[in-house]
Amino acid sequence: MAEHLHIAASAGKKERYEILLPQIESLVSGEKDLIANLANITAALKQTFDFFWVGFYQVKENIVLAGRQELVLGPFQGPIACTRIGFGKGVCGTSWKEAKTIIVPNVDEFPGHIACSSNSKSEIVVPGFTNKKVFLLLDVDSDRQNDFDQTDAENLEKLMRIIEKLTN
Repeated sequence: MAEHLHIAASAGKKERYEILLPQIESLVSGEKDLIANLANITAALKQTFDFFWVGFYQVKENIVLAGRQELVLGPFQGPIACTRIGFGKGVCGTSWKEAKTIIVPNVDEFPGHIACSSNSKSEIVVPGFTNKKVFLLLDVDSDRQNDFDQTDAENLEKLMRIIEKLTN
């Protein structure tokens, strides 16, 4: 795959993931730069599913508070986003803390939700691991409630396994 995705517009969600994931794997297989790969992955997800917002947060050291880590915004597609998120804060920080995928059907009902955009109505966050520690989070928002399900969770977790291979 070079510059084009090949996904039928009439395909259902599960089928789109089944077609997209091998194309992403092919796209990133020859590129060693993580940021370049994450940028293309966000574009592919946005183009395929027209998510309201899709992007990555990386776990990084806080340069002001030595020894503390935080999530720092990485490549994304969509409206301007929160730049830094603390451990255990919001959906992303909670996914990081619990080291698991979190699906939020209605963000207004999630305790401590960080509203980067009032247009976000539902969300899924998927962690990526290196050395059994979370190093990256994929955050996807929808402008519709109840937009994410187990199909999204399973396939976005497969996507994160593809990304993890790039870092090992």
